[in-house]
Amino acid sequence: MVTLPVTLSSGMLGKMWETEQLGGLDSPDSTPASICACVAKIFQVSETEVALLELGGTLLNFLCPAELKTAGAIPLSSSSVAARTARTKQAELFNSFTQVKHFSIFELVKLGDTGLDAQVIQKLMSAPVLARNGEVIGVIQVSRKAPRPAAAGPDFTPDDLRKLESVACFVGKLMAKGRGIAQASSG
Repeated sequence: MVTLPVTLSSGMLGKMWETEQLGGLDSPDSTPASICACVAKIFQVSETEVALLELGGTLLNFLCPAELKTAGAIPLSSSSVAARTARTKQAELFNSFTQVKHFSIFELVKLGDTGLDAQVIQKLMSAPVLARNGEVIGVIQVSRKAPRPAAAGPDFTPDDLRKLESVACFVGKLMAKGRGIAQASSG
């Protein structure tokens, strides 16, 4: 009997990861909240550290966390990270986010039962959500919040950013499917 060592390429590992991790996203009853909950598990962050925004005209509107739905929208023309992500179609990673110019107004909204404390975004990843045709339909962001950088947990890595891009691609398929259903029922 001969035993051959098996090595998995990073591409094969990536596909295995996608199948395993993203399988939970694609259920008939997927909602923005259930999608964000699954993404939070993937990146080991709390559900309030995942944001999903949908592009409507020239505004990015929060779908998740629910508390931010009524907090306002982000104009595409703004200097915010989410707007830049949508405009450039480029994913970005910031492990010193407090030093990045951004709209901190959304950080002041009470999320869940965490209360309004000193939790601010210390680390952030942002990726565009694209339709099949390459059109931006949203943005997904994963953050690590804490009162100070040292308490925010590990830095995000380039591999984490690649995973978020895979997640964004998958979410784009789900959102496009949802838009098709919404457009068909309104027409």
